[in-house]
Amino acid sequence: MAGMTVAPRRWLARLAATAGLLVTVVALLIAPATPASAHAVLESSSPAASAVVPSGPADVVLTFSESVRKVPGKIRVIAPDGSRADRGEPSFDGRVVSIPVDPAGNRGTYLVSFRVISADSHPVSGAFTYSVGAPSAPPVDSGDDSRANPVVGNAVKVARFLGYAGLVLLVGPALVLAALWPRRLSRRGPTRLAWTGLGLVVVATLADLWLQVPYTAGGGLFEVTGEGFGSVVGSAFGAAHLVRLGLLAAAAFLLRPMLARPSGRADAIILAVLGGAALLTWPLAGHPAASPAPAVSVVVDAVHLGSMAVWLGGLLMLAGFLLRQADERELGAILPIWSRWAALAVAALLLAGTVQALIEVATLDALVTTTYGRLLLAKIGLFALVIAVAAYSRHLVRRRTAAQRPVPVRRAVLVELAVTVVVLGLSATLVQTTPARTAVAEPSGTQARLFTATLASPLYSLRVELDPAERGNNSIHLYAYTKDDQSQPQPVAEWRATAALPSAGIEPIEVPLLPLTDSHAYGDVSLPAAGDWQLQITVRTSDIDQATVTATVPIR
Repeated sequence: MAGMTVAPRRWLARLAATAGLLVTVVALLIAPATPASAHAVLESSSPAASAVVPSGPADVVLTFSESVRKVPGKIRVIAPDGSRADRGEPSFDGRVVSIPVDPAGNRGTYLVSFRVISADSHPVSGAFTYSVGAPSAPPVDSGDDSRANPVVGNAVKVARFLGYAGLVLLVGPALVLAALWPRRLSRRGPTRLAWTGLGLVVVATLADLWLQVPYTAGGGLFEVTGEGFGSVVGSAFGAAHLVRLGLLAAAAFLLRPMLARPSGRADAIILAVLGGAALLTWPLAGHPAASPAPAVSVVVDAVHLGSMAVWLGGLLMLAGFLLRQADERELGAILPIWSRWAALAVAALLLAGTVQALIEVATLDALVTTTYGRLLLAKIGLFALVIAVAAYSRHLVRRRTAAQRPVPVRRAVLVELAVTVVVLGLSATLVQTTPARTAVAEPSGTQARLFTATLASPLYSLRVELDPAERGNNSIHLYAYTKDDQSQPQPVAEWRATAALPSAGIEPIEVPLLPLTDSHAYGDVSLPAAGDWQLQITVRTSDIDQATVTATVPIR
C-alpha cells in the first residue's frame, strides 16, 4: 500500500513540475528580443548640446552608444517659457531616439532631459540645452526628478544579496540530503533551511521586479505605476524573473519528497535540470547578457553562481549539522567525498571568475582605475583568504584526522563562511556597478571615478556628485533633500557654487549651475590642477532662508 501511495504522489509532483515549466515557456515566449549592449551613453544629439539653431527642429534626435529602451514619461523637452515642447511619444529605433517637438515654438533656450534603460537593465539619464535664434535663461523642468531615490538603490543591492543567500540555503541542504546525509539523522533542520532558502529566492525575485520600476523610472519605494510595472514585466529583465519564478514553482513540487526521504534518480536529474535553468536567469537579467560575448558570459556566470551555491551551501551544512551530529564513522565516509566536491566547485569558481574578469574588465588599466575593477580586486583578495582556509581543511581530511577531531575543521569552515558572506555582499554590489570595460570606454572616462558626498545643513541635506573627479572637465550634480527625510526632495529657489584650491593659490572658480528640476541642478567646471579642492555650495530655499555647505574633493 505504501508503494501505491508514493507512486501517485510522484506522478502529481511531476505533473505540477510540468505546469511550472509551462509557465516558464510562456514567460520565454513573451520576452522581447534584446540586442547585446551595456550601460549606454549619449554619443550625439541633433540639435547638438549648447548649439544655437536658426529655426526650431521638428524632432530632437538622441543617438546612444548602444540600444536603449523607454522609461514611460521620462523624456521631456522644455520650452523657454517652461511649457512642454515635445509632442507625442518618442520613437525608439535601436540606439536612436526621436522626440517630436513643436517646430513653431518660442525663440530661446530649450532643455532636453532624458532617462532610458540600457540592455543590462540599468537606467541612463542626462540633460542638455539648445537654443533657437538666440540663447535665453534656461528653463526649469517642473516634472518629476529623473533620479532614483538612494533608498531604492540600496534596496536593490539588499534584494540581490538575499537572492544569493537564499540560493546558498537552498542548494546546500538539497545537495547534502540527496547524496551525503546519514539515514539515522533527522532531516528536519536541513529541510527547514532549504525551504527558507527557497522562500528567500522567491521574495528576492519579487522584490527585484518591484524595485526595478522606481530604480529605472526614478522615485521612492512605493512610487510604482501600472504602466511602469507593465514595462518592467514585458522587458527581458522581467521575463528572466518570471522564468525563475516558474522554474522555482516546478522545482518545489519535486523538492518536497526529496527533502523528506531519499529520492529516485529520475527526480534528482529533473531537479538538477530545473536548478541549472534557474541559475541562467540571474546572468540573463544583468551584465552578462549585455557583454561583448553574451552566450559565453551567461554560461560562465551561471557556472560561477552555481559553484558558489554548492560550495557555500555545503560548508553551511558541514558547520551547522554534520560536524556536530555525525559520528566518527559517518564523517570518515562523508568528508573525503565533500572534499572532492569542494575542490571541483572551487576550480569551477576560479575558471568562471577568470573568464568573467577577462570579459568584464578587459584591460589592466580598467582593473585598477574603475570602481568595478577595485571591487573585483577586493573580492579576489577575500577569495584567496578563503582558499587558504579551505586548503587547511582539506589537509586535515587527507590526513584522516578530521573525523577524529572535527572541532578544528568546524572552526575553519566557520571562518570560510564568515569571509564568504562579505564576498556575497561584494557580488551584490558588483552587479549594480558599471562594468570596467564600459567605464573606461565612455567619453572622457566619465565613469572611471565618481566623487559622492551627502552634506548636512540646518535647512536641507545635499547630495553632491562630481564626475570623474579628475583634472580637466568635470560634471557636477546637486540633489537637495529635506533636512529630516533624505528621500523627500527639497525645492530650491537659487543655487550657487564655487571651487577653489587654496594649496595651489587658485581662487574660487564660479561653477555655472543649470536647474534641471526644483531640487536638482547640474553644472560643468574645469579643474586645472590635482589636489584637495574646496567645493562650496550655497542653496537658498526661500526669499530669506539659505545655507552654505562645503566639501573637500580629492582631484587626481
